[in-house]
Amino acid sequence: MNDVQFAWQEEFNIGVSSIDREHRQLLRIINKLFALRKEEKDNQWACQEAIKFFKTHAIRHFADEEEYMESIGYEGLEQHKRVHKGFRENTLPALEQELKRTEYSPDAVDHFLGVCAGWLIGHTLTEDVAIAGEGISKWKNLLPEEEVAAIKKLIIQLVFDMFRLESQLVSDVYSGEKFGRGIYYRLVYGTGQHEKTQEILLVFEEKLLINTVGKIMGIKTNKLDSMLVNASRYTAKQFAGRIMESLPSTKSYELKKEHLLSYEQFRKVFETEKPHISLLFNTGGAGYFSYCVIAPHLLQDGIGTPLENENALDEVKKYLEKREEQEIQNQKPKILVVDDSITVRHGMKQLLDADYEVALAESGVAAIRTITLNRPDLILLDYEMPICDGSQVLEMLRAEKEFADIPVIFLTGRRDRESMIKVMPLKPSGYLLKHSKPADIKKSIDAFFEKKKA
Repeated sequence: MNDVQFAWQEEFNIGVSSIDREHRQLLRIINKLFALRKEEKDNQWACQEAIKFFKTHAIRHFADEEEYMESIGYEGLEQHKRVHKGFRENTLPALEQELKRTEYSPDAVDHFLGVCAGWLIGHTLTEDVAIAGEGISKWKNLLPEEEVAAIKKLIIQLVFDMFRLESQLVSDVYSGEKFGRGIYYRLVYGTGQHEKTQEILLVFEEKLLINTVGKIMGIKTNKLDSMLVNASRYTAKQFAGRIMESLPSTKSYELKKEHLLSYEQFRKVFETEKPHISLLFNTGGAGYFSYCVIAPHLLQDGIGTPLENENALDEVKKYLEKREEQEIQNQKPKILVVDDSITVRHGMKQLLDADYEVALAESGVAAIRTITLNRPDLILLDYEMPICDGSQVLEMLRAEKEFADIPVIFLTGRRDRESMIKVMPLKPSGYLLKHSKPADIKKSIDAFFEKKKA
């Protein structure tokens, strides 16, 4: 069991003494519960008392906050009240019922702690900071293209405000490429009036969650567990909610559904209803994340079980177990096929899919992005592509220390001596003629990996 100790962050202080004092008290109670869960003896009574104490302080904290917001005429009071009401009347009672039903099992206690820790991190670093007049501004009277620009700025500012991380926009046309070890999270919002919906897809590199939410919680591990996933869910919900309430077009939207998705489910949603906004960010060494928006949303079937207060413990556990199983099953060599022809790309995928994990990219730029997010074991690279041809892509790869040793086999329609001599200094691993028989292409690739293994 991980040694967890919630670390107080200086940015938790918002400058209002009564609220800051209550934040510290809530954090101390959570740390007490972290300590209790490690003890081998029967600690059910102690957990019950500590959880009651946490609930009492949380409700008192809500009342103090609302009273203070009313006294300063805070414009976000009603939104804040809705968040408080949801946590007080839905989330906490559901968690308490789960604890009683399972007789305070370790999994249920971890679920309770993960949700409460995530709520405290997200709520303190987004909503409560706003009370003090800090954090992101409200954006008004924006045109659609201006709203996209505003979202980019909001995300960068929020990531810094919450985690003191400098993030950079890598691409504003993220195409749904697989993150090496990623978490795929779906949030569906609606107005409740005319059934308008908006969907947000958040993708996180696993290490980013460990380096942000996990770091604040004092979790010393390089692997996700259910507590960290639940804490990250609640932090992410408030992150997305803060962005939406800052924009005029989505200010009145409320969260209706949430899902944890496998990559295959995420890809299905992504391709069925192409996002209107798809942004990819890097936070330096901390990790990558993507923020995608689909609006208006068309609800899809077959995308996993919605997460509710009553089933979240079981569903998060199943999600992590299934994710682990899929990673074990999918320990196939990774091949990236880069070709501007959709026919060639999908033909190669069909040929190789049974024995390899195959990713596709339609251009040199898309290839670089895919390699960055999910490093392949072999690249099959089209030699003749418009704008940025195969030799230029390989030159870029060889110039990057991180990618310099990735094997590359050229896919080409011709095999002239001049082209081969030109790229020899870049050390390609071979050439495959596109018009060769599929069985011969497969045989060559199998031989490459057999030789590599030997």
